[in-house]
Amino acid sequence: MVFGKIEYLNLLPFHIFMKRFTRSSQASMSMHYKRGVPSKINRDFHSRRVDAAFISSITAKKHQHVDLGIIAKKEVLSVLVAPCENEIKDGDSATSNVLARVLKVKGEVLIGDKALRYYLKNKPHIDLAKEWQKKHNLPFVFALLCFHKDKKIYQKIQKEFLKQKVKIPQYILKEASSRTKISGKDIVKYLEHISYKLDFKAKRGLLKFYNEANKIKKG
Repeated sequence: MVFGKIEYLNLLPFHIFMKRFTRSSQASMSMHYKRGVPSKINRDFHSRRVDAAFISSITAKKHQHVDLGIIAKKEVLSVLVAPCENEIKDGDSATSNVLARVLKVKGEVLIGDKALRYYLKNKPHIDLAKEWQKKHNLPFVFALLCFHKDKKIYQKIQKEFLKQKVKIPQYILKEASSRTKISGKDIVKYLEHISYKLDFKAKRGLLKFYNEANKIKKG
């Protein structure tokens, strides 16, 4: 089984969980990881080079998924648009570039850890999840855990992951801080803005996004 791994901080709790899950299940014998940014993992999943991954919402619509995602109920801090005369997409992104167009926010799209570093420098920006919530009063779903096969395994992963409390061991926090150049304190605070359960309201937000994205596609 090949799992597409996006090493952004927003998935740090999930990656910690997966280490424990694979050690305590039969999946440990066959789980391998293919790393990349969201846009690359989307392509790998589409080409079946990976069996499962958190896939950008704009791409996930066509695929099987469990009720597990990367969700912002209000602001997200790591999906921003920086002031800029030109409209610049983030090459690592798929959903966030579309979201900026849907919200008619122009500038340079920034996602992931580099966006969080930008935010922490208190530079001018627009938080796209916050703008979405202000406009529609709904959460924004950035990605969904999609799979090609072995549905029962991913249903079990969803169930077990959502039962746990988000807790990052200190040694992992130090490693993440060293890798991203973001302090452990800021990482913990950032993760408070991320939700993972695709509940009823999140599903409404996702459907609304698909409808809005279709409008700009037709336009």
